[in-house]
Amino acid sequence: MSYFTYVGKRLIQLLPVLFGISVFVFTIVHLIPGEPADVLLGQNATPARVAILNHKLGIDRPIVIQYLNFVWDAMHFSLGTSFYNKESVASLIIARLPATAMLLSGGVILSILIALPLSILAASKRGAWRDQIVRAVPIVGLGMPQVWVGIMLILLFGLKFPLFPVSGFGDTFTQHLRSVFLPSLSIAILLSPILIRSLRASMLEILDSDFILTARAKGISQTRITIVHVLRNAIIASVTVLGVNIAYLVGSTVIVERIFVIPGSGSLMIDAIARRDYPIVQGVTLFFAIVVVAVNLITDLVHAALDPRVALK
Repeated sequence: MSYFTYVGKRLIQLLPVLFGISVFVFTIVHLIPGEPADVLLGQNATPARVAILNHKLGIDRPIVIQYLNFVWDAMHFSLGTSFYNKESVASLIIARLPATAMLLSGGVILSILIALPLSILAASKRGAWRDQIVRAVPIVGLGMPQVWVGIMLILLFGLKFPLFPVSGFGDTFTQHLRSVFLPSLSIAILLSPILIRSLRASMLEILDSDFILTARAKGISQTRITIVHVLRNAIIASVTVLGVNIAYLVGSTVIVERIFVIPGSGSLMIDAIARRDYPIVQGVTLFFAIVVVAVNLITDLVHAALDPRVALK
């Protein structure tokens, strides 16, 4: 099977996945307790006014009709209109997307910058004291709750040593970068231990390979062997680990954005849940789900492109 045929097959396989996602998103939103009309009307809510507003919002229609309308709008890249501020859900998500994208990108970049040198340091001296220290990093990192990590970073680098802003997103690009550094670092502290463990294990496996022994016999320096031969091949195996965890981080940005008051898509969804704003909750959840699916697909395609040993089925 050619690579392009493999890509087309994977895209077709996504259709039932997307259908399942649409059903799940629509169903889970309607299980949220409370009525949007009660929240919107507040103290002015009466049975008659609630019934009128429900009819105006289309909530009183049969659940199947509501789902079909939701799917129809999504197929036309329209996620409806917010109950609360009457704006297009798609435009609201797009307006919040840069903050979320910078937060995720920063977290991934910092994770790689942390994981690469530590993995090389550990794998180059297996069993040495520095290897033991680096191996302890994943255990400590994975045991720290994300909320606690964020609060500690705020206390340390925002209050005790005020080097970075602890809330907001700023107005200029430079302010954006400074604003997302601490939230990105909180993501990296949780992601990098996973990458370190995966990359170190892959490097140690490759170091025991026959072609590495041949390279040493030819007199190639250890540094060149580690960087050119070992690391290049070990990264291929770690691509899948990185991709899976990036998909996981898409959901965790909701917590990080709330801690650091970043006006991203996650904060938009939390506010919408409090207001029972169904279209926004459905739109953001569907957007996150599609991003997760897309990241997993891209990870598989990149892995297949980098490693010719992967069978294209």
